[in-house]
Amino acid sequence: MPRPDTATTYVPRRQTAPKRRWARTALIAGLCVVLVAAVVAGGYIANLAALYNDRSTTIAGVFPADEGRPAKPVDDGSRNILLLGSDSRGEGLDTAENKGESGERSDTMMLVHIPEDRQNIYVMSIVRDLWVEIPGHGERKINAALNLGGYPLVVGTVEQLLDTQIDNVVSIDFEGFGALTESLGGVTVDNPVAFCSGQAAPSCFDVGPVNLNGTAALRYVRERKAFAEGDFQRVQNQQRFVKAVLNRFLTPETLGNPARLQQVIADFSQYVSVDETLDAGTAAGLALQLSGIRGDDVEMFTLPTGPAGTGPGGASIITRDEEALRALRLALKDDSLRDFLANEDHGSNAFGGSITDDEAAGEPADESTAGESTTDPGAAPAVSPRGAGE
Repeated sequence: MPRPDTATTYVPRRQTAPKRRWARTALIAGLCVVLVAAVVAGGYIANLAALYNDRSTTIAGVFPADEGRPAKPVDDGSRNILLLGSDSRGEGLDTAENKGESGERSDTMMLVHIPEDRQNIYVMSIVRDLWVEIPGHGERKINAALNLGGYPLVVGTVEQLLDTQIDNVVSIDFEGFGALTESLGGVTVDNPVAFCSGQAAPSCFDVGPVNLNGTAALRYVRERKAFAEGDFQRVQNQQRFVKAVLNRFLTPETLGNPARLQQVIADFSQYVSVDETLDAGTAAGLALQLSGIRGDDVEMFTLPTGPAGTGPGGASIITRDEEALRALRLALKDDSLRDFLANEDHGSNAFGGSITDDEAAGEPADESTAGESTTDPGAAPAVSPRGAGE
C-alpha cells in the first residue's frame, strides 16, 4: 500500500527553512515523476489519474524478499526511486544483443533520491557496464541483472551496491521518449559533442542548441558508440534530455493547456511500468510535497567509478571505486548528498572526468573502435584497479 509519507501535510525530521519561490513551480524530478505529476494539474485530476492508471503498466513483485535488504528506519522520510530504461528495438544495441545472445537488459539505470526536506532532488546515473556483484550470480555487468532474475534481482543488486533501500521502481521503454517529445512539441538541448546516430538515414547532431523530436530524440538518448567515453557520454546526454523535458513540461504552454497535458500522459504512459505502490494518487501526493522545487533544484550526476577494465573474452567493463562508493553510501544513509557532491574528492568517471559537470564535452570515438561489440561476461576482470572486485 502507498507509503504514509506521501501525505501533503508531511513534515520531515530535519526541517529546513523553506525557499522563496517566485518562478514557475517544478512538480517533479526525473522522467518518472514528470509523467505522474501531471495528474495533479487543473480541475480534471480524476480524468488524468484514470488515464495514467489505465495506460501505464503495473509490475507485481518487483522487490526482493525482505531478508537481506538494507534496513530503512521508520522515521526516514527520504525516498529512493529506481528508474530503468530499456531499448525494445535493435537499433543502438551491441552486436551480441542484436544476435539475441544477451537477453533482456536494462540499458539505462538512474537512482532518483528525494531528500527528507524535499528541498532538492538528486538523479544519479549508473553506467550499464559497471562491474558489480549480482546476488547469486557472481560478478557481472550490472545491466545483466534484469535478464538473470527480473526486477527483484535488479533492485537487490542496486540495493547491495549502494547499501540503500529502494522505495519505488519505474521502467520506461525508450520508445516513450520519442512519443513524449512529440507530445511536447520537441525539446532543446545544448549539445557539447557533434555526432551521428542511426543505421539507416542517420540523425546528426551539431554542437550547440539541438531540437529533439520523435526519432531524433530516441537516437540522441540511445547513442554511445559514437563517443570515446561511451556510456558516460550517453548518460550525460540522457541527463540533458531529462532537464530539457522538465523545462519544456514546466511551461504555461504545457501545464496551462489541458489538451496538451492530457496528450502527454496518453502518449507517454503506455511506455511506462511502475511498481504496485506507485499509482497516480500516490505519485500526486509526492508531487505536491515537491511543489517548492524548480528545475535548478534538480541535481544530476553519475555514480563515480574506477577505470575501464577488461573482462573475460576481452569485453570492456567499468570497475568500481570502492572508496567513493563508501562515501556515497554514507551520504545516502545520512541524507547528505549535497555535501557529498560539494566534496572535491567525491570521485570521477572511468576516464577521469567529472561526475557532475554535464556540460563537459567528450571526444568522438575512434572510428576503428566505435563499432566494436561487447559481451556480458561472468568472471572476474583482467585488471585490478583501486577497489575493483572488493
